[in-house]
Parts: sequence; structure tokens; C-alpha cells
Amino acid sequence: QLELVESGGGLAQPGGSLRLSCVGSDFNLGDRAIGWFRQAPGKEREGVSCISPGGTTTNYADSVKGRFTVSRNNAKNTVYLQLDSLKPEDTAVYYCAADWNCGGWILGLFDYWGQGTQVTVSS
Repeated sequence: QLELVESGGGLAQPGGSLRLSCVGSDFNLGDRAIGWFRQAPGKEREGVSCISPGGTTTNYADSVKGRFTVSRNNAKNTVYLQLDSLKPEDTAVYYCAADWNCGGWILGLFDYWGQGTQVTVSS
């Protein structure tokens, strides 16, 4: 059973930054594409970003392009999502998910999911 664990969420002010981490437990994260998704209260889950297994290809939702950056360190079995220039509308639970590639990533059809980490943007 593949397990993903997110961390790094918290409270940030508008314009602030956070860095989320997604760690693979008991499996090699480097073999998988990792997607980041978020869900705000009362809203549907939204695709945020996806990074290919080798890290050579990244994808972003228009709502976060230029503000969020996805990266990975396969030696540490970790994928990161850097959140900059945060806005109140970025408030949500953020999830990472694993699959073989980023094809169709925005649809969220990933096999394995973490439990999520809360990001709250407020002054």
C-alpha cells in the first residue's frame, strides 16, 4: 500500500509564502508523477500542479501559475510545492497524489492520495 504524507501547511498572511512537502512512505516516490490538489470548504477539488517522475515536466493550473512552484528531490523521496504571493482564495486543504504520469492530471484520476494539509491565508 503506497502511503503519501503531506506537511508544511499552516497560517500565512496575504502575500506570504509556505512550502508544502509530500513524502512517500514505503515506496519510491521517484517512479511516480505527483499531483497537487486542493479543496476549499463547499467547493469541488481543484487541480493545482503536477510534476513528472524525473521532474522534467511541470504543469500548473492557471489560478496558481507564476505563484506556485513544484519541484522534487528524489534522493529524499520528497516532492515540494512552494506557495508564494498567497491570496485568501488559496485557503484550502492541499493533497498530494501519485500516479505513473501527469497525463490528464487535471482530472484528478490518481491512484494514491495523502491525507492533506490545511493552508489558511488570512490577515
